Amino acid sequence: MVAAMEIQKGFKKTEVGIIPSDWNDFDITQLIEKANGIKIGPFGSQLKKELLTNAGFRVYGQENVYEKDMETGNRFISREHFKQLNSCELKAGDFIISMMGTIGKCMIVPAKFEAGIMDSHLIRLRLDDSKIKAELLLHFFASHILINQVKKLSVGGIMDGLSSKIVKNISVPLPPTKAEQAAIAEALNDADALITELEKLIAKKKAIKQGAMQELLKPKEGWVEKKLGEECELITKGTTPTSVGRDFQNSGINFIKIESLTENGKIIKDKVAYIDIYTHNLFKRSQLKSGDVLFSIAGALGRVALVNVEILPANTNQALAIIRLKKEAEIDLKYLFYFLNSSKIQKLILAINVQGAQANLSLQNIYDLPVGYPLKSEQTHIAQILSDMDTEIETLEKKLDKYKMLKQGMMQNLLTGRIRLI
Repeated sequence: MVAAMEIQKGFKKTEVGIIPSDWNDFDITQLIEKANGIKIGPFGSQLKKELLTNAGFRVYGQENVYEKDMETGNRFISREHFKQLNSCELKAGDFIISMMGTIGKCMIVPAKFEAGIMDSHLIRLRLDDSKIKAELLLHFFASHILINQVKKLSVGGIMDGLSSKIVKNISVPLPPTKAEQAAIAEALNDADALITELEKLIAKKKAIKQGAMQELLKPKEGWVEKKLGEECELITKGTTPTSVGRDFQNSGINFIKIESLTENGKIIKDKVAYIDIYTHNLFKRSQLKSGDVLFSIAGALGRVALVNVEILPANTNQALAIIRLKKEAEIDLKYLFYFLNSSKIQKLILAINVQGAQANLSLQNIYDLPVGYPLKSEQTHIAQILSDMDTEIETLEKKLDKYKMLKQGMMQNLLTGRIRLI
């Protein structure tokens, strides 16, 4: 705990923690303009749906903050209505914060945007430029320093959003000069630029992979098409332990659910549940084997994953179909994985599901899925190409996670003065 820590020479203890002696912590209210420095958008009858128009002055909301894009959305009000709500107008340089959803989502209103007002889901700060650099506050709002404060300030410790009361009581540690503020902001901006470029590269690689899948899995002359079930030894599903009076455990046999499967076909060990060995043996039908394909048939339809020895022993429930190919099957296992992930199969699943009231597929639907394939050697080659692409994307995503962790470390050190940029 901070109270028990020895405070190093040249540092002092404050509300936000230990900071350099020449730094100060300021409440947000000390960093904003005196007139109209903090404002929430209009509530209730001031901005009812029937008062919105097809054109005119824009109404901005949390969707703009989340997307960091002032062109998102299509809500407008008339000139007369805009004049009535001019105290809620946004101007270039305003610091706007989303009150709902993820804590700390904020942005600076850019120099060029359509004139308009904010709605009740946004808080607007007009910062005193002589005291704080807006870009530095952006990074502060993305830091654990802010999250920890909001936890303390939230009623009952439950963070379900921000309020003007919480925002007014947030403390910001600041160095003594604007030059040091600018240096900190620049260093963190550089880290953000690296992260953004890597995110763009990953998006590009994913788009290339999608194009490759579409081309490689497109039926060609000489290909065979069969119902999936014709090549399977087994297509079945499991049972939820609670339906037969059995409870989940804190440890034991892995029990895989839909949330255990990622959209890119991985089984996340941290998101599996557990059952005891008795329950596992009770559900023999749904005991998994290495090489089984899991395919979600309830809820989030069409998620696919391959079962490998690392996750075994394991079992699953009725939301996941277990597809087990015959030993002499003409279909390569990894080829099948990519084929089930293809746009053709995913569109077919959506078409089947449209006919029902709930998001469900039957085992018969899975049996009847049409699978087109070439010779097995070509299937293996196709699967290897796509697998190599996945490996490259996964490597980049791990690199991105590392960059994001490094940036969090940078923020923790730079925003509290543990590392000085003077």
